Amino acid sequence: MAITLAEAAKLSNDILLVGVIETIIYDSPILQLMPFIEIVGNGLTYNQENEAATAAFYDVGDTWAESTPTFTQKTATLKILGGDADVDNFLKATRSNIQDLEAAVVQLKAKAVQQKFEDTFINGDTTADPKSFDGIDTLCDVNQTVSMGANGATLTLEKLDELIDMLKGGKPDMLLMSRRSRRKLTALSRAAGGVLVTDRNQFGQMVEFYDATPIGVCDWIADDKTVGSSEDCSTIYALKFGEGAVAGLTSPGGLQVERVGSLETRDASRTRVKWYVSIAAFNTIKLAKLIGVRD
Repeated sequence: MAITLAEAAKLSNDILLVGVIETIIYDSPILQLMPFIEIVGNGLTYNQENEAATAAFYDVGDTWAESTPTFTQKTATLKILGGDADVDNFLKATRSNIQDLEAAVVQLKAKAVQQKFEDTFINGDTTADPKSFDGIDTLCDVNQTVSMGANGATLTLEKLDELIDMLKGGKPDMLLMSRRSRRKLTALSRAAGGVLVTDRNQFGQMVEFYDATPIGVCDWIADDKTVGSSEDCSTIYALKFGEGAVAGLTSPGGLQVERVGSLETRDASRTRVKWYVSIAAFNTIKLAKLIGVRD
């Protein structure tokens, strides 16, 4: 069963681990919404649905045509993501009256893990870095790609609506874009005589919505991609989350905070933040992207 990191944090009795999870999900719209599936082993082989089955009307005595969905077998392999955080024992002993130095250092390391995951979630490419996993830009099917034009073009609401319509089976759970694209979308909405609807999410943060779809801002979506002759292009992603759509994969226990202990050559103690993690796109029609978005 898939579960979000926010829900997983409620099941932990480790205060440090709960703090780490809260740290990484607070600044990440992706980790706030995307559920994770725990898998036993180092990977998951799944059938990615490409086309749905069809049906038809028949007369009495007609020969019925068989139609079944088509699938492509995929394998998502868990990757090792993490880092070590060292805390000097002297500083820990003399400054803990000001704040919990160890917790502060570990949370900073947790943010580094979150940022690396978010970067890879967007831009991951195992051909360039076999140690990482494929991100949504790589996983997105070519038939689910909308283009602003051969050389890109300024974002329009019509193209954004076309992107949303690429997803079948309901509206996207999120429109994921850069800060520049979000500013442009806000300007387009104002010019059209309206404003983006804003509401609070479960973490008390103000979230903007376009066409009842929450907007997620990701700093790892570049604004300098090359499309044709243009080198100032960005990408907007529309995606649904869940076991039949885009979901995270993790080992049992999920994100882990491991106390390695005292170091042999330094008067310091080490804590390791690690995560055996990957993502999977179970259905091609639950993920789409709009490329060539210029300012």
